[in-house]
Formats: sequence, C-alpha cells, structure tokens
Amino acid sequence: MLTFPLINDISRKIIHIDMDAFFASVEIRDNPSLKGKPVVIARSPLQTGGRGVVSTCSYEARAFGIHSAMSAKEAYDLCPQAIFISGNYEKYRAVSEQVREIFRRYTDEIEAASIDEAYLDVTENKIGSTSAIKIAKLIQHDIFVELGLTCSAGVSYNKFLAKIASDYEKPHGLTVIMPKDAKKFLADLPVEKFHGVGKATEMKLHEMGIFTGADIQAADPLVLAERFGLYGWKLFQKANGIHDSAVVTSRQRKSVGKEKTYGKLLYQIEDVKQELINLSERVADSLKKHHLKGDTVVLKLRYSDFRTLTKRKKLSEKLSEAEALALVAQDLLEEIDYDDTLGVRLLGVTLTGFGAEELRLDMPD
Repeated sequence: MLTFPLINDISRKIIHIDMDAFFASVEIRDNPSLKGKPVVIARSPLQTGGRGVVSTCSYEARAFGIHSAMSAKEAYDLCPQAIFISGNYEKYRAVSEQVREIFRRYTDEIEAASIDEAYLDVTENKIGSTSAIKIAKLIQHDIFVELGLTCSAGVSYNKFLAKIASDYEKPHGLTVIMPKDAKKFLADLPVEKFHGVGKATEMKLHEMGIFTGADIQAADPLVLAERFGLYGWKLFQKANGIHDSAVVTSRQRKSVGKEKTYGKLLYQIEDVKQELINLSERVADSLKKHHLKGDTVVLKLRYSDFRTLTKRKKLSEKLSEAEALALVAQDLLEEIDYDDTLGVRLLGVTLTGFGAEELRLDMPD
C-alpha cells in the first residue's frame, strides 16, 4: 500500500451549534403544558385526511420512531397520543435570528448551515478567550437563560469534527474532540455516522469489509479513490481527522428545481400528486449528482388562466431523497386550496437552503 503525507491543520478552533428539536422546543417553551409530551410539528392527519409531513418533533416523540420528513400519518400510527402542531415558521425564523445575535457576541465568523445550526470559527474572537470550550459553554448558557432553549455543541479544530461532536451527545450536550484524540474518536464510529455517507455508499463500504472509521483508516486510499473517486480520498482524510473547509460567512444562495409545462391540462388532484412525485425524483437525481441536501421545499403551480401560486416549507433537517421531497411537495399542495376546475398548466418543485459546503450523499451505482 502506498503511503501519502497527511497534512493536518489543527490551528483553528471551531464550534458547531445545533439547536435541540428546535421547532418543537420553541412550541414547548411557549406552552409549558407540552413539556414531557410527544410533540410533532405537522398538521394533524386526523384533520387532513392523513396528509401532511413532519417538520420536526420533540425527543419524547422521537422515542416512538418519529423523525423529520416522515408522513404525519405514519407519525400518528407510531404514536396516536402525539400532539400535532402546525408550524409557525415566521416565529422560528425570528428565534433563529435571536440565536444568531448571541453568536455575534463572540465572533463574526459564522456559517449558518440551516435555521437551527451553525459553525463558528472562534480562533480569533470578540472576548479574547483562548478556549473554544469556554465560548461554547457561554453560548449554551446565553441561549438557555435568554431564550429558554437548549442546544448541543461540538468543539474541535475543523468543521467535520465539530459537527460529529455536536451530534454525539444530545440534547444539551457538549462534546470536545482534541487533536490528539481525533483518530481514536473517529476509529470507533460506524461508517454511517460519517456525514456524507448515504445508504448506497454504506452498502458499498460494507461490501469492502469497511464498517468503522478504523477500517477506513486502515484502507488503501488508492483503492478507496478507485472505488469512489475523489470522495474516496476525502473520506480517507476525514477518517484521519483532516478537513480543511473554512467557515464561510457569506455565500450565493443556491437551489435545485424542476418544472414541467403540460400541453394537456391536469385536473384531478391525484394526477397532480403523481406529477409532483415525478418532479421530485428528477430533483433528487440532480441533488445526488451535485452532492447537495437542502431544508426548504418550494412548490410552484400555474393554472390554465396563468395564475401562479408558490408555497414553501422549511424543515428542521436537510433532505435529498425523492420520497421525502415528494411528501413535502404534496403537503404544500394541500395548503394552497387546490382548484380542480381550472386545470394545471405548469408544476415545479425546488429544493433550496443548502449549506455552504456541498455534501457528498450516495455514490452513483
């Protein structure tokens, strides 16, 4: 096996903050009677005829197997006693900005990955502290005391490790990965815990006898590169604690969308739903090609009289799968009070809300 020099920049101090069950936590904070109960942010399927999609849910609901982008009906089947609440996204955006204001007390080097998570570079910071751990604790304290919410924090010397760390202990956790501990920490992780490893990549790694970070560390990087292209080399680097992506404080907004104009108008709502599935599959193909995940779905519908409607939904977690995308698009269709007498001339499905760094999803078959 050929060896490669692995140059690792351990000079930076990066914090990843992830709000705990953000949308649900805001609702519980504003209505304390919900505390300790399974709360699901979605329209109740009992009121929608089984339609709807979960934006997020409390940890009590997650204990029943409920998760983001699941259909509301499936969530109800898993936990009939769950409390369903329609999302108030303007409120969540306002609270998210309050969280950002707390971040800005400590650094301006902030990369918002989504409405409820962000990377902070505190190598140089506004309070002159040499300890990223201290700053992470101060941020957690400020968010809890001032906003009545909890967050989990990961601290390390790069974004990849900080993100891994923030997921390690939730809710209200603080995990630190020091440079000397990084390889051991990663060695114990299953490959599916490496952000960017999707189901297809996981299966292919398993076929190669690679199940943990230690297996990736021991693999021949040339073999990984031959099997997975450039991503194989990057995965080898990450397993060895190397990730040089900087915190990006500004970026151009990106989106992936597909539209179709219909010569024969669509009238039946079931036909429209089927077309949304088809469009979602095309969007998912593009997302896979460009290695992207997003957290905001946009539906566009144009009637035969050229009246055009758009509706969007922001989720608490990023998605890229066709099925999840279609569920959200169909849920948005229900929200626009569809008129089946006019006929649909055009449909469009778009996903936006990407992080600054393109994420590797499943490898192409």
